[in-house]
Amino acid sequence: MAGPEENIYEVEEMLNQPGTYFNPQTEVVVVVDDSASVDQEVFNNLEGYEGAEWVRVSDEVPIDEEGRDRALEGFETRNQPGAIAADALEASDDDLEEEEERPEADPDPEEE
Repeated sequence: MAGPEENIYEVEEMLNQPGTYFNPQTEVVVVVDDSASVDQEVFNNLEGYEGAEWVRVSDEVPIDEEGRDRALEGFETRNQPGAIAADALEASDDDLEEEEERPEADPDPEEE
C-alpha cells in the first residue's frame, strides 16, 4: 500500500501528470486529462488571453461521475486508518476448522 507521502502533489506537479486529484482543505476535485488537443492559434490571436496561466473553456464538467466516485471511494478504502487488506479478509483453513468445531446452540424449549 502506498503511503500518504506518495500521493501528495504540488499544483505544478499535478498539472503535468494526468490523474484525479482531491484537495482535502477545499474539497475540490481536479481531473487532469492531457488527451485533448487545443489549437494554440486560437489563443495566439486573442490579446485578452496573452500571458494567461489558466483559461476556463467551459462551465460543463466532462467527467463520468460514477467513475469519479469509484476512484474517490477506492482511495478512501485504501487509506482508512486501520484498514484491513482485502486478502486479510479471506477466511483461512484454521478459521473454518474452528467454526466447524463450535457446538450448535440448543434451541430454547420454552420458545416452541
